[in-house]
Amino acid sequence: MKALLLREIKSFFGSPIGYLVIAIFLLLNGLFLWVFEGDFNMLNSGFADMSPFFKLSPWILTFLIPAVTMRSFSDEKKQGTLELLFTKPLSMWEIVNGKFLGAFLLIVLAILPTLVYVYVLSYFGYPQGNLDMGSTMGSYFGLLFLIAAYTAIGIFTSTLSENQIVAFILAVFLCFIFYFGFDGLASMFTENNKLVASFGMDYHFKSMSRGVIDTRDITYFLSVTILFLSVTVYKLKSLKA
Repeated sequence: MKALLLREIKSFFGSPIGYLVIAIFLLLNGLFLWVFEGDFNMLNSGFADMSPFFKLSPWILTFLIPAVTMRSFSDEKKQGTLELLFTKPLSMWEIVNGKFLGAFLLIVLAILPTLVYVYVLSYFGYPQGNLDMGSTMGSYFGLLFLIAAYTAIGIFTSTLSENQIVAFILAVFLCFIFYFGFDGLASMFTENNKLVASFGMDYHFKSMSRGVIDTRDITYFLSVTILFLSVTVYKLKSLKA
């Protein structure tokens, strides 16, 4: 699995893909958070707060992660190298995990530079250091789980078609439904709306953003991630057969 993981990372940075993903994520965040006027602009909020970044990131990642994962298995199927991959002395889970971790680590690398925002807001805040670090770290922690879930969804959709665009559209759709869909659906119910909302990622991400790490939120994200990775393994086994 280690060899496959290294191959994935090399493929990302051996071409412009890896650098483009990091650049696009940082550019979009930089423009919306520091340049463009609007609800996400940190300079207009009037106080040191990272919440605009954590409200914006799920939107950007909804499109960025599928763009990274769409080629994972679609490209292998199109080039006819999937059968070759099956002949390697790796279990199906090791193949899937190698692809998953490669994409996951790339997105994590894109997020690391945003820690500069934390330093800037803390340093220039009034008084200095006036930043809720508990909430900020909880949000970053939640963002990692969100990335894992999005990546698992993207890896799964890449097994459904040889066409990378189809895989991309399916992944964006599923990510949108899981993050925003249940919250919108909950607003249609007068009763049990909290129960409906709890099926969505938005509910659990906001919960972790408060700075309190609840095992229910961690269990939810791990369950979604493992579910889609398991379905991916099942799909690949059916292709192998």
